[in-house]
Amino acid sequence: MAWIWMVPAAGAVLLWAVSLGRILSSPEPYSLPPSTRFPPPLRGDRRSRNVLLVLAHPDDESMFFTPTILFLKSKGHSIHILCISLGNADGLGDTRKAELYNACSALKIPADQVTVLDHQKLQDGFHEKWDRGLLAELTMDQIQLWDIDTIVTFDSYGVSGHPNHRDVHHGIRKLLHKNEQGNIEAWELVSLNIFRKYSGAVDIWLSSLISSNSNQPMYCLVNCSPSRSFEAMAAHRSQWVWFRRLFVMLSSYTYTNMLQKM
Repeated sequence: MAWIWMVPAAGAVLLWAVSLGRILSSPEPYSLPPSTRFPPPLRGDRRSRNVLLVLAHPDDESMFFTPTILFLKSKGHSIHILCISLGNADGLGDTRKAELYNACSALKIPADQVTVLDHQKLQDGFHEKWDRGLLAELTMDQIQLWDIDTIVTFDSYGVSGHPNHRDVHHGIRKLLHKNEQGNIEAWELVSLNIFRKYSGAVDIWLSSLISSNSNQPMYCLVNCSPSRSFEAMAAHRSQWVWFRRLFVMLSSYTYTNMLQKM
């Protein structure tokens, strides 16, 4: 009777292979639904955007946002990174900061477009409550410095539920509320349930279906070079332990990102 279990196992392998083939079918990153107007064009003569990716810790960009980074860069947009903390919960802050610069180099983000903060009130930790007003102020400093018109960050759950991720989201919400000019567009990375989160390439089907039928602006961004996620995450050598290697292989965030407008 062992063959009974082989049928669903073979079906799962086939589904994974077909899904990965769908992801690898394009020579460059793409969006679902297909759109030449994402992000929407700006007013005036500017076609490219200055995008600020706001993170909580070094390695967030590689573990969660690589499909977004690669897609936006493929469209000619300029990516800036603001990392709110050093990730110093284990005393490795300086090491993790250097690793972030290495990962950004792997993702072709210039070092002078990467900022890592080390504020006393914004320290890494599950039990650290971040000052959301301060976070909004520090983010606005970067917006003004780099003439940022677009923000990408976590949603209210923060992918993993980490309190620092969630505080980043709420800090950006506060910033948007205070921005009376309304000249900043923000997108959040949609958190997935545990089954979709660890379905790897297979989630492309459901993400594309949801994005295509959403009543609000939402896109599924596809990383056609998953090896780039591995390369970037491997640059975080202090964090590149066995369970994170497994995470990058199985996580749907390696292959796709669902972004919705905040």
